[in-house]
Amino acid sequence: MGTDALNPTAGSQAEVLKHLGQRSIVFVGLMGAGKTAIGRKVAAALGLPFTDSDQEIESVSRMTVPELFERYGEAEFRALEQRVILRVLENGPQVLSTGGGAFMNGQTRAAIEANGVSVWLKADLDTLMERVAKKQNRPLLKNPDPRGVLERLMIERYPVYALAALTVPTRDERRDVIAAEVIEALHQHFGQAASNNSPKDRT
Repeated sequence: MGTDALNPTAGSQAEVLKHLGQRSIVFVGLMGAGKTAIGRKVAAALGLPFTDSDQEIESVSRMTVPELFERYGEAEFRALEQRVILRVLENGPQVLSTGGGAFMNGQTRAAIEANGVSVWLKADLDTLMERVAKKQNRPLLKNPDPRGVLERLMIERYPVYALAALTVPTRDERRDVIAAEVIEALHQHFGQAASNNSPKDRT
């Protein structure tokens, strides 16, 4: 019974799918926020395909993200990232996890807004540090002071991430719990949108 309480109801899942239509649920946030892990859980719960934009980029380029950064630099990588995300967004409904810098691109943001519902997984610095310390494939953190880099990225990016349609706090909690909270937030978001669009004078 304990696990059932963590799972969103079938009713809220069905409502989310109905309102989503052909759009995508798009996770944004800093590295280490859990976009891929939580995205997979949300996709499984809703019966939707899951796409990770970094994996798509690696598949298209036949290079890893760190290799692309090394060889072409961040600007070229961001241009490729934008093209890949725009193409992926044509294939909704789905759950899409994006790289930490993707949402910073105005054209990418506009495409996500037009073709999806953005969800910012918001994490504090300690949570992010604990998670990224376990992985060595973070090009932006190849620096003597990775915590300082993350702090600067938070200052620079959090005001832009805040433009996302939804913000869901993530923390040191089971992925199932965070995923259920995301689905519930989507359910409430769509419910509010529906009530805002309904005629006020209907009896």
